[in-house]
Amino acid sequence: MTHNNLKSNGDVSLNEQALAKHSEWRGKYEIMLRAPLDNEHDLSLAYTPGVAEPCKEIRDNPEKSFEYTRRWNTVAVITDGTAVLGLGDIGPLAAMPVMEGKAALFKKFGDVDAIPLCLATKDIDEIVNTIVLLEGSFGGINLEDISAPRCFEIERKLKERLSIPVFHDDQQGTAIVTLAAVKNAVKLTGKTPAETKIVINGAGAAGTAIVHLLRAEGFNDIIVCNSKGVIYRGKEGLNHATAELAEITNDRLIKGTLADAMLGSDMFIGVSVPNCVTADMIRSMNAKPVIFAMSNPVPEIMPDIAKEAGAFIVGTGRSDFPNQINNVLAFPGIFRGALDARAPEITIEMALAAAEAIANCVSDVSPGCIIPKALDKQVAEAVAKAVYNCK
Repeated sequence: MTHNNLKSNGDVSLNEQALAKHSEWRGKYEIMLRAPLDNEHDLSLAYTPGVAEPCKEIRDNPEKSFEYTRRWNTVAVITDGTAVLGLGDIGPLAAMPVMEGKAALFKKFGDVDAIPLCLATKDIDEIVNTIVLLEGSFGGINLEDISAPRCFEIERKLKERLSIPVFHDDQQGTAIVTLAAVKNAVKLTGKTPAETKIVINGAGAAGTAIVHLLRAEGFNDIIVCNSKGVIYRGKEGLNHATAELAEITNDRLIKGTLADAMLGSDMFIGVSVPNCVTADMIRSMNAKPVIFAMSNPVPEIMPDIAKEAGAFIVGTGRSDFPNQINNVLAFPGIFRGALDARAPEITIEMALAAAEAIANCVSDVSPGCIIPKALDKQVAEAVAKAVYNCK
C-alpha cells in the first residue's frame, strides 16, 4: 500500500481521497447471506429445528465443521497493531483499516472470506492463547503487522498448537514475492543463485524470512545489515533472532557498514528505512546491479537515482513505479490452495512453489517487468494450483 500525495483528482491528493472514501465506505467488506430466509421452511432449515442436525454431526466429528459451516473458506487476519505499514506501533484500533483492506484483497483475488481481528494486547502468550481459542471458527490464520522479534515467537507457538495453516504475511508473503522477483532478475543478469552476492538491509520479520527462503532456493552468499551495520557471527549486541541470522549468513565475515556490504555485491534487497542507499553504493556494486528498495512509502533509494547510478533492475513496494513487489501476489492464492487442500500448515515446499508460479506469470521478462502486476488475476489462480499440488 502506497502513501503519497499524487494529484490524481484535480487538486485533491490521494491521501485526501482515501480519507473521504473510507468515510463513505464505512468498512471495506460486509457479510452476505448464502442461505435463503424467505419463508418458514427456509428458517427451519437454516435455524431451528433443522440446524440441530449439523450440530450433532460436528459434535461427533469435529472435522465435519469444514463441511457444514463456512469454516472451510474463512481466514482470520490478526494483528496487535505494533508494526503497521510504515506507521509503526499505532495500536489495534488504528490498524483496522489495513486489516479490512487485507480482508478485501483476500476476497477479491482468492475468494477467501477473511475476518479482521485486532487484539488489544502485546503479550505474546495472550495473543497465542486467544488465537488458539478461536481456532474452531477458522480454516487458517494470517498474522499481520506484528513487530519483530515477538512475531517469530507468536508464529512458532501457534504452529505448535494449531492444526490449521498459520501464515505471517510480513514474513512469508514478502519473502515469496521477493523470491519470485529475484528468480526473474537472475534470468536477466545471467548469474546462478550460487554466483549471486546478495545484501539485505533489514533484519526484522521480512528480512529474516527472505534469508530463509533465498537459502532454500540455493542463494547462499547473503549479507544482512541492520541499523547497527553488518551482522556477523560473534558480533556484540545481537539479540536471539539476529544471532541466528548471523549463523546462516555472511560466510565471508564482512564487517562494517551497509556501504561496506554492498561493495562488490550483485543485488540489494531493502526491507528497512528510507534513503539509506546512495548512488555511490550502487556504483560500487558489480555489473548489472539489481536493486529492490521496498521500504514504504519512501524506498531506500528512489528509482530514478538508482537508475542514474547504473542499476540494471529496480523494484520497489510502490504501485507508482515499475516492478512493484506486492504481497497481494502471494497470500490470496496461497490460502486458496491451502484451504482447498485442507492443509494443516503452509510448508517451505508450498512457499517455493508459490514463488515459482508468480515468477512464471511473467511471459516476457525484462528489466522493467520482472514481476506480475498486483491486479493480475491469473496470479492467484496459478499460486493456488501450485500450493494445492504440494499437498
